[in-house]
Amino acid sequence: MDKKKIEYHIRGLLEALGEDPDRAGLRETPRRVANMYEEVFEGIQYSNHEIAQMFGKTFEIEDGTSDSTVVMKDITVFSYCEHHLALMYDMRVNVAYVPKGKVLGLSKIARICDMAAKRLQLQERLGSDIAEIISEATGSEDVGVKITGSHSCMTARGICNVSSRTVTKTLRGEFKTNSKLSEMLD
Repeated sequence: MDKKKIEYHIRGLLEALGEDPDRAGLRETPRRVANMYEEVFEGIQYSNHEIAQMFGKTFEIEDGTSDSTVVMKDITVFSYCEHHLALMYDMRVNVAYVPKGKVLGLSKIARICDMAAKRLQLQERLGSDIAEIISEATGSEDVGVKITGSHSCMTARGICNVSSRTVTKTLRGEFKTNSKLSEMLD
């Protein structure tokens, strides 16, 4: 990430908006925005495969099999819509998978969701990215992801419908055909 270039362009954006980037309240804004972008867009520098490698700490199931399903709900993330660079916020991610001899460390599920969200995203692709990473990390093709979130491109501009929520589901493997499994995401 080229922070100096970000600073330069944020300064130009402030000027284009009719602001004075040299006034007291804005002098440090280009640097602050560049630092913020480095943090909130950290996931851009990693592929799904690299994220699976980074957060793929698993634990063997003692008997080697499991008839249970792992479900983690209400993981909070935020992201930025790639169409308007608008905040996607108040997002809740539910992730479920059927273990295949090993389970993923629980904190790793939340870390995967967080890192995948730290990109310019579409909510639909975010669900798909999370499912792909969880599948690779766990070795299970049976993965479901449900995301519910608000989009400032809907709530703060355009239609300004502040109560709208977008819900997406990504279903893979058994989650596509087994309604009992997919209901676990709700």
